[in-house]
Amino acid sequence: MAGAILALAAVFAVTVTVQTGSPLLGAVMFPVGFIMLYLMGFDLLTGVFVLAPLALLDKRPGVTVKGVLRNWGLVFVGNFAGALTVAFMMAFVFTTGFASDPGVIGEKISHIGEARTLGYAEFGAAGWATIFLRGMLCNWMVSMGVVGAMISTTVGGKAIAMWMPVMLFFYMGFEHSVVNMFLFPSAMIMGGDFSIMDYMIWNEIPTALGNLVGGLAFTGLTLYTTHIKTAPKRALVR
Repeated sequence: MAGAILALAAVFAVTVTVQTGSPLLGAVMFPVGFIMLYLMGFDLLTGVFVLAPLALLDKRPGVTVKGVLRNWGLVFVGNFAGALTVAFMMAFVFTTGFASDPGVIGEKISHIGEARTLGYAEFGAAGWATIFLRGMLCNWMVSMGVVGAMISTTVGGKAIAMWMPVMLFFYMGFEHSVVNMFLFPSAMIMGGDFSIMDYMIWNEIPTALGNLVGGLAFTGLTLYTTHIKTAPKRALVR
C-alpha cells in the first residue's frame, strides 16, 4: 500500500502545482502521502534501505544478509505493484477510459517522465551520475524524516518530522525511486515519448542505488556511529 499512497500524493502535488502555478505549494502538500503511510505502518523501499542494514550491523537476533535482501526485494515488488496500479487508474481517469487527451495534468506528468529520462541520457555518464547523486540527496532527507518520526512520541511531532525533509526533497527535484515507480509508468501510459529501458537505465536503477547509498551513508551509518556505537551497553534484565 505504501507505493499506492505515495503515488496518489504525487498526483495530488502535481495537480496542486498545475492548478495554482506554484511548485512550492505542491511541495508543501506532497508530504501528506508520507505521513499517512508512516502512520499506517506501511513499508517504503527508501525506509528499509536504511533500517534493515542497521539491524544487521547491530547483530539483532534473526537478522541475516539473506533476510535483508529478501526484505528489500519484497518491499520493492510491493511498492512497484501499488504505484503501477495507481498509475493505470489515474491514466484511466485523466483520459476518460483512454478515450480523450489526458489534459494539462496528464501532459505535465508525461513531460516529467521525458525530461527525467531522455534529458539525463543526453549527457551520458554525467547524466547517470547526476541521477545517482539526486537519489542520494533524496533519501538523505527522507530517511531523516523516518528517523525523526520514530523518535517523536506524538502524532503531531511525527507529522512535522516527516513534513520538513520530504518537502525539501520534492521541491528541490531530487529523485525518489518509489515516486518514480508511479510517475514514469504513468507518463508512458499517457503517451510519453520514452521506453521502458529508458526509464530503467536512465532513472529507476541509478535512483534506487542512490537512495540506498544516500540513506545509509548520510543518515543510517552516521546515527549508528554517533549514537548506538557510543551509547552505554544495554544490560539484559533477567
